[in-house]
Amino acid sequence: MLEHGHEPEEIARRIAENNKPSHLRDVIYGAIDGAVTTFAIVAGVVGAELSTKVILALGIANIMADGFSMAASNYSGTKAELDDARRLRAIEERHVKLEPEGERAELREILAQKGLEGETLEGAVNAIARNRTVWIDMMLVEEYGLSPVDPHPIRAAQATFFAFLAAGMVPLMPYLLGLAQPFEWSIALTGLVFFGVGALKSRWSLAPWWRSGFETFVIGGVAASIAYFVGTLFA
Repeated sequence: MLEHGHEPEEIARRIAENNKPSHLRDVIYGAIDGAVTTFAIVAGVVGAELSTKVILALGIANIMADGFSMAASNYSGTKAELDDARRLRAIEERHVKLEPEGERAELREILAQKGLEGETLEGAVNAIARNRTVWIDMMLVEEYGLSPVDPHPIRAAQATFFAFLAAGMVPLMPYLLGLAQPFEWSIALTGLVFFGVGALKSRWSLAPWWRSGFETFVIGGVAASIAYFVGTLFA
C-alpha cells in the first residue's frame, strides 16, 4: 500500500501543503532537553539528599529559565538562517539584473548536471528564466544549498519552549502531587517520556519505533545517571 495517492488534485494539494517549514527538530530537541535537564536536577538533588522544596524550586526555575533560554537561542539561530537567506536572495536578484547571461549560464550548468541536454536543456533554461522568482529560488537551492522553504523563527522558538515545558514538568509531577516514593515515580515517568519521544520520532525515520524509543531512552538514562552520581558526591 502506497503512502499517498497520485491523482492530480491530491498531488497539487500535497505539494502546496509541504511548502511549509517543519518544526519536528525543534519539538524533539526541546522535549528531550526538557526531560533530561529537569530530571538531572531531580536526580542530583536526591543524590545530595536535599529536601523536596529544593527539588521543586530548582526544577521549576530550570523549566522556565532554561526553556526560555533554549527558545531564545533557537529563535536567534533560526533568525540568522533567515537573514542569511535574505542576504543571498538580494545577491542573486542583483546578479540576475546586472549579469543575466552569466546567471543563465549558471542555470544551464545546474540543469545540465541533472541530465538535461540539447533542445530540452535550452527550453528548460528559457522557461525558468522567464519567471525571475522561480529562477532565483532555484539558484538559492542549487548554488547555495538553502532550503526552498524559509524558516520561521518565532514558531521554531514556540515549538521548542512548549515541548521543553511539557516534557520538563514530567519529572516534577510526583513531587507536585505528593506521591509516595516520588523519585521512583520520577524515574519511571521520565523514562517513559524518553521512550515516547523516541518512538514518536520514528514516524519520520526508517527505524522501527521500539529501536528509536530505546535509543532515546538510553541517551536520557545516561545523562540522568551522570547527574545522580554527581549529586551523591555532595551527600
